[in-house]
Amino acid sequence: MTREQLFEQILQKKSYLCVGLDTDPRKLPQHLLDTEDPVFEFNRQIIEATADLCVAYKPNIAFYEAQGPQGWNSLAKTLQVIPDNIFTIADAKRGDIGNTSELYARAFFETMRFDSITVAPYMGEDSVKPFLGQEGNWVILLALTSNTGSQDFQMLRLEDGNEEYLYEQVLRTSATWATEDQMMYVVGATQAAHVQRVRQIVPNHFLLVPGVGAQGGSLQDISRQGMNQQCGLLVNSTRGIIYTSSGTDFAEKARAETLAIQQEMEALLEELIVK
Repeated sequence: MTREQLFEQILQKKSYLCVGLDTDPRKLPQHLLDTEDPVFEFNRQIIEATADLCVAYKPNIAFYEAQGPQGWNSLAKTLQVIPDNIFTIADAKRGDIGNTSELYARAFFETMRFDSITVAPYMGEDSVKPFLGQEGNWVILLALTSNTGSQDFQMLRLEDGNEEYLYEQVLRTSATWATEDQMMYVVGATQAAHVQRVRQIVPNHFLLVPGVGAQGGSLQDISRQGMNQQCGLLVNSTRGIIYTSSGTDFAEKARAETLAIQQEMEALLEELIVK
């Protein structure tokens, strides 16, 4: 999916919501456990209930890998029922030497047909480049995350006299590897105080923003600090949507929560983007 197509979807749906599909078999509604593939059935109903209100889905690959071959099968079937006009994110956090990254890129872009994949930048340019170069496919690079451990490295001050944080150098350097039509950045919603600085360094890139909802991030804060004239945000919510109910009404409740977020996003888009 191209940048223009993604922005068109945002405008049409008046939403920049990404729904996380971190589907844990231990948390599924009891009535689904007797179905042939409970994980897929859960995902299918969530997608059918929310597809008109969101612009992206983000399966966390670990939840599927942990189930072995059955998990990969559930993931493949899930991708088949996601509408073609919705952006798909493989939350895989890959990042290895070049030839390994080439195979990861083939797996997620060619075999599974994801639009994008999250990548860790620690090993540098040659670990990221193999994911770039195909039109419509994106790298979403980890930049500033919401977890407590982000302080260990991302918030270290560089000893070069300019007092920049390490995450700022990651942004500056990686922005030379690809255009804003090929690369996005992960910036956690709980890092709203730093989003203005992120925008100074990468003003035109899309940001994937996890951490809204159950993790405590503020949609209002992240939108006011991070939105640009093409929106430039994909805000993810997972637990606050897919686990709203553990009963037979789980899809209905997920839709209600998704609609509430979409309506808040619609108001923010109208306020912050000049038509």
